[in-house]
Order: sequence, then C-alpha cells, then structure tokens
Amino acid sequence: MTLTNLEKWEAKLKIIFDELDDILEDNFGNKYQLHPARSNRGTTSNKSQDGLFDVTANFSLGLGSNYGRGYILKIKMVTLQTIPTEIHKEINNIAMKKISEKLPELFPDRNLKIIKDRNLIKILGDLNLDKV
Repeated sequence: MTLTNLEKWEAKLKIIFDELDDILEDNFGNKYQLHPARSNRGTTSNKSQDGLFDVTANFSLGLGSNYGRGYILKIKMVTLQTIPTEIHKEINNIAMKKISEKLPELFPDRNLKIIKDRNLIKILGDLNLDKV
C-alpha cells in the first residue's frame, strides 16, 4: 500500500512530536501522577497513548486567526493533578524551541515556522502536500 502525501506529511510531524514527547517525559514525567486509566510510558506502540504526555496537531483553516491556516499543536498532560500555569508555559516554550529546530530538518526547502496565535501554538508556512 502506498502512503498518500498527507500520510507522509503527518508521519514526519509525528517524528517531531515523538521526540518532543520524550523530552517532556524526561523533564516532567516523574513530577506528576499519571492518570489511573493511562498506560505507563513505553508500554504501547504509540507515544501519544502512554505516559504523561499526548502531543498531537490538527489542521485548522485558520478562520478567526490573524495567521490563517496551519497545524495547531495540542500538548495534553494525562493526569488528574492541577498543573500550574508556569509549568504549562515552560512546556510550551520547550515545544516551540524543539519544533522550530526540527521543522527545517524534516521539511527542507519549505518556509515553515511555529508561532503563538493567541493562546495556541501553530505551525504555519508552506503546507503544500505536493512537496512531501
């Protein structure tokens, strides 16, 4: 079976998100109690399904945004504990730094960037699937 260009694009994004997941798990995974229904880190075949973090992105048309269409990053901490705002900010800063480093490596010859769009983190730029 041949992958579509969209599947290839999202597989490359998944590489970035898995690396980010590892960084976040290393830094914060032992500081918060895992949700009782969540599998321990490394016990499933997909990093977004185990451990404290679930890092994903969804495409948005950008309606109501000053920046237009892009992929909105979602970093979910799977715990019942309350996470302080400053920790959320630190996690977002780590995410933006890591993603900005990895985008040019995995998507060369594209003008991709990661920005804050109000309270969202968004990947913008040349999202043309013909170039995957």
